[in-house]
Amino acid sequence: MDDITWEDPFCGEGASCFRLGTDQNGNGYIAIAGSEDDHLTDSRDALRRMIIDIKAGKADHLL
Repeated sequence: MDDITWEDPFCGEGASCFRLGTDQNGNGYIAIAGSEDDHLTDSRDALRRMIIDIKAGKADHLL
């Protein structure tokens, strides 16, 4: 398994804490804090694009 470098959790109100991580092979990871072994994996570029799109408001309809 790849060595994942996890960032500190991003927490909203309540118990919605997520962690983002990367590895040396160019992969990006998203997990619920405390459940890092059960993560979503994609390329680092895909993770970057998702963050940019969320910051641009493209997921606001989900709020």
